[in-house]
Amino acid sequence: MNFNRPKFEPAPAVDRKPEAPSKTANRWRGRLAIMAVVLAFVAALGFGAWRHYSQYSRTIAVSKAEQDSVPQVRVAAVEPSDPFEVVTLPATTSAFASANVFARASGYIARREVDIGDHVKAGQLLAQIEAPELDHQIAQARATLGQLQSALQQADANRKLAQVTWDRDRPLVDKGWVTAQQGTIDEQTLKAQEAAVSVAQANTVAEQAQLQVLEQQKAYQRVVAPFNGVITQRNIDVGSLVQADATSGTFMFTIMQSDVIRTQAFVPQDEAFGVKPGIDAVIHVPELPDRTFPGKVTRTADALQPGSRTLLTEVDIPNPDGTLPPGIYCTIDLHVPRKTPSFKISADAIIFNAGGDQVAVVKDGVVQLQKINIVRDFGTEVEVNTGVKRGDQVILNPSVDLVNGSKVKVNRAPTQTS
Repeated sequence: MNFNRPKFEPAPAVDRKPEAPSKTANRWRGRLAIMAVVLAFVAALGFGAWRHYSQYSRTIAVSKAEQDSVPQVRVAAVEPSDPFEVVTLPATTSAFASANVFARASGYIARREVDIGDHVKAGQLLAQIEAPELDHQIAQARATLGQLQSALQQADANRKLAQVTWDRDRPLVDKGWVTAQQGTIDEQTLKAQEAAVSVAQANTVAEQAQLQVLEQQKAYQRVVAPFNGVITQRNIDVGSLVQADATSGTFMFTIMQSDVIRTQAFVPQDEAFGVKPGIDAVIHVPELPDRTFPGKVTRTADALQPGSRTLLTEVDIPNPDGTLPPGIYCTIDLHVPRKTPSFKISADAIIFNAGGDQVAVVKDGVVQLQKINIVRDFGTEVEVNTGVKRGDQVILNPSVDLVNGSKVKVNRAPTQTS
């Protein structure tokens, strides 16, 4: 069977040239990819460089702006201190005068006219002492004085008689009509009578003095107030036996003068040189917060106590209504005149560093650091005596980097308080 089989002919040779465009495209695509990567890298590098440069530029600009900028500061003016320095010290009140009344006559208390707390006047009767034996002594002394006065009169009469006799016999003796012996007797008799008169006079004076002593003791039976005041202590009552003795007499009353109160304070040495009589003082009592008691320094000791280096100072306070009692604790404000000028500065302006205590003073917009000497610290303010003058503008809360020559701008706006 003859089959007509197709003849297989070899495939025609393929021309490779048509494949060239595909390889070329691939190569171009690869190149484009590489170029894209390169461009992306370059763009990223450029962006990074641009960003870095921008940040650097901003930093430079900020730094320059900071260097060129002038900080604003708050200032306060330096004010002179008050012409008087107020020194507050503890003090104690006492009566202007105080006396313990003792018995000057012995006897029994017949009457007691006052008691504790009574206000009395000078010369007012406080108590009456009875001493009958003293009355008898006075009567005896008066009788004896009468006898001595009579004896004096008799002696004086005898003297006068002797004087008359001598005056009569002297011319007769001179003429020889009376013996010289009689003249001598008459002369000596006169002298004896004159001596007798002198003795009688002395006895009379002595008895008068003794009578005065007894009468003074009689007067002491009336115990009276030595000055206006108040009775603060009583140690006797009616019927009490009292003794008059210079060392162990009976203590009867204590009286204090309270219309003027004497206040004592001890001023330290650093303030004592300005304290003198006449400066103003004010008394404050803690229990009387709504009232003050003005007065003036009346006296000082003029010498500091060696142990405490303090000056005893007394202030007399008028106390007509008796509100201020003696013997209480109080405080006293002494307005002491300043010896040297000083200035007040806000404590916020003080700079504490290795250079010592300083303040930053602004002059024509330029900072000047000036050393100061602090003499007193009041908490929110300090008192200085060197480094500043009245009207200086000191910076409040100065920064730590503030140096001499720094330029600043004063903030004139009012300070805001929270």
